[in-house]
Amino acid sequence: MHPKSPSPASPRAAWRARMAGLALIAAAAGTAGAAAAGAGAAGIPISIGETGCGAPPSRMPAGPIEFTVTSTDTDNAFASVYVINLSGGLVYAEIPSIAPAKVLLLGTTLSAGTYALRCVFTDGTVQTSAPFTLTGTAAGAVAGYPPMPDLALQQPVRAYSAYVESRLPALLADSTALNADVVAGDLSAAKTDWLAAHLDYERLGAAYNAFGDFDGELNGMATGLPRGVDTPGWTGFFAIEHALWGGQGAAAVAPLTGKLVSTVKALIRDFPSEEVDPGDLPLRAHEILENALQFQLTGIADYGSGTTLATAYANTQGTAEILGILKGLIAPRDPGLLPTVDSDLARLQTDLLAERAADGAWTALADVAPAQRRRIDSDTGALLEQLALIPNLLTPRNSA
Repeated sequence: MHPKSPSPASPRAAWRARMAGLALIAAAAGTAGAAAAGAGAAGIPISIGETGCGAPPSRMPAGPIEFTVTSTDTDNAFASVYVINLSGGLVYAEIPSIAPAKVLLLGTTLSAGTYALRCVFTDGTVQTSAPFTLTGTAAGAVAGYPPMPDLALQQPVRAYSAYVESRLPALLADSTALNADVVAGDLSAAKTDWLAAHLDYERLGAAYNAFGDFDGELNGMATGLPRGVDTPGWTGFFAIEHALWGGQGAAAVAPLTGKLVSTVKALIRDFPSEEVDPGDLPLRAHEILENALQFQLTGIADYGSGTTLATAYANTQGTAEILGILKGLIAPRDPGLLPTVDSDLARLQTDLLAERAADGAWTALADVAPAQRRRIDSDTGALLEQLALIPNLLTPRNSA
């Protein structure tokens, strides 16, 4: 059995729950991943079921087009509905999930060519409509993107798992150094080594869902605990930060750092048996910095050290690692996305590094000049707008 502690509110766990709720709302609304409906479209009625995927008109003008999709299925099978072309194997718009007897809109803007509707039902049935041809020219036509089989994420997951496993020894080494400082009574050195160890962990952003209970034990905040920071059994980096910068002596801190080392060792033993969910990687490409925005760039996750900007920078490094692993899947689906993301990420990293002194000390968030604070927030928001495209772009579409 792994050692247990109270259920601390890991910032990642809280944000993960919120993001899951948002994903469910988007799927229910049928808007996730679908292009905006064309203003000039009439809402062409399309009835889908396991015996067919609608009957669109055979010829239409290029430009904005909108289908009003009604599921007539009677067997309680949900469906994904795609606009595809028949020559290049591209997807142009989609309804991620439509329930039986529901009506949703499917809209996009298409150039001249031959297209079809494809319906993929949860029981495995796949139906494709008769082709329809668009003629003429269209401004703002979408480029389309290759559908992605779920197996395409297996190699990136293996690569990321290997990266995490290769970084865990550094986490253990820095955690051990931190514990040795505290045992020796050198709390000044302990503060330096605490930051090093904490940043080691924060760079592993995409893997935390595979860490299970370890994430809470290593990086759980006091938020939601019965007595907050005074809750007995609160452990991990934030508990140690609160103790070190709160003026507690070595005797009080030592049990926390000793527990940190034993937990990291247990994580290292356990990690080879854990699995990173393939769907986690595209989500974390966006979610890591969502987490940073919510907890680091607001100061919520500061328990006295004033190093949340350092943590935010470590989060950008973790994001960069994921982007590098996923680039082979992103580039063919949205060739312009990675250059934009790379530029925005570099800009944010420059903003953050401007708050690190030559001796390695970081400016506390409260001490950042207002104009620089606005710049950091603005550049984080711009980057997140681009990263938000990745989870849907890399959603598996096995039969699209």
